[in-house]
Amino acid sequence: MSQLEALGRLSVALAIGLLIGLERGWRRRSAGEGGRAAGLRTLGLTGLLGGVVALTVQGAADALLGAAFLSVALVLGGFQWLEARRTRDASATGVIAGLLAFALGAYAVRGTLQIAVGGAVAATALLAFKRPLHAWVRALSWSELRALVVLLVMTALILPVLPDRTFDPWQALNPRRIWLLAVLIAGVSFMGYAAVRIAGARGGLLLSALAGGLASSTATTLSFARLVRANPALCTWLAGGSLISSGLMALRVLVLAGAINRPFASALAWPMGAVALVLGAAGALLMTRRPAGAGSTQVTTLSNPLELAAALKFAGLIAVIMVLGKVLSRTLGASGVYALAVLSGVADVDALTLSVSGLADRDLARSAAVLAVSLAVGSNTLSKAAIASVVGGRRHGLLIGGASLAAVAIGAMVLVVRS
Repeated sequence: MSQLEALGRLSVALAIGLLIGLERGWRRRSAGEGGRAAGLRTLGLTGLLGGVVALTVQGAADALLGAAFLSVALVLGGFQWLEARRTRDASATGVIAGLLAFALGAYAVRGTLQIAVGGAVAATALLAFKRPLHAWVRALSWSELRALVVLLVMTALILPVLPDRTFDPWQALNPRRIWLLAVLIAGVSFMGYAAVRIAGARGGLLLSALAGGLASSTATTLSFARLVRANPALCTWLAGGSLISSGLMALRVLVLAGAINRPFASALAWPMGAVALVLGAAGALLMTRRPAGAGSTQVTTLSNPLELAAALKFAGLIAVIMVLGKVLSRTLGASGVYALAVLSGVADVDALTLSVSGLADRDLARSAAVLAVSLAVGSNTLSKAAIASVVGGRRHGLLIGGASLAAVAIGAMVLVVRS
């Protein structure tokens, strides 16, 4: 390692310690001089110490680095014990933060800089979000804990043991691939739900609309339309939230397609981006023009989106659409897939998107796959306008329907121009 590279890595080690120390020092900023075990300077020096030790013992026994780590642990633990005796506040977080600063500082010299910096950012974020995380744990219900365990079981236990091969005559059903797609959707839905719960803002319309776009924009549109019946003064505001949720749905389609087929997602980006932009802009405009008297912040109460039965049903839906997509593409060509896209898009776009992404560039031309997903998104967008009109009333339906028609028309124009 050259001297210039060594200096750069030691600088990163120092920066890692200072980043973690900034959060620790800010949290205990009310303590006087010498009133805290470790703050900005101490943790900055700890990170630098880790880098220096790692640089010094290169080529020597790794036991020396381990001995230095143990020494730092003893020193930090001793001062943390003294602080706990004085403040009557026992916590191991400060010691762990110091050990992380040392370890990441050492890794910045011995390992990959990006991983070291990423670890420091993640550690600082966990330390900084102490209150919302603790509030979420206090508010965590048994059903939510069970949902998290279900997601972990789906990912860590079931997925690895499933066979990674097709077994049907159409060569379309791959158990591991199908379950992976189900886990992907379940994870996205749960993250949207958890975002609302962690932030403690279920009463925030915008956050609920964004979370609904991650989980199910159709369910969000239906919930908001029901609220309009109970409080007509919120019609414009809730229409804006529904449109923002639908715009996020179009972006979610891009993310799902990119997870399966990046070149296909790049081709899909133009029409989906246009739809998302129009829906998002219209939704934001409606929310800024909230009518007088709409001071209530009542919004949907999101239900837990992750249940094992729902995951199994969705996996079955994916399997059915995969088989239908493969059969229709072979027997009727692209026209069969288009019909399937319009019909399935009325209820759901995720399963069709994932299935078509797997067919693109192999059993289905990329341009045909882009058109199929676009048809599904258009069908889903217009069906939500119909739902809003039937459940929320004519005015609510017109607000959502007008913006939806404009989004679909502009998306179609972009698709034609780019084809």
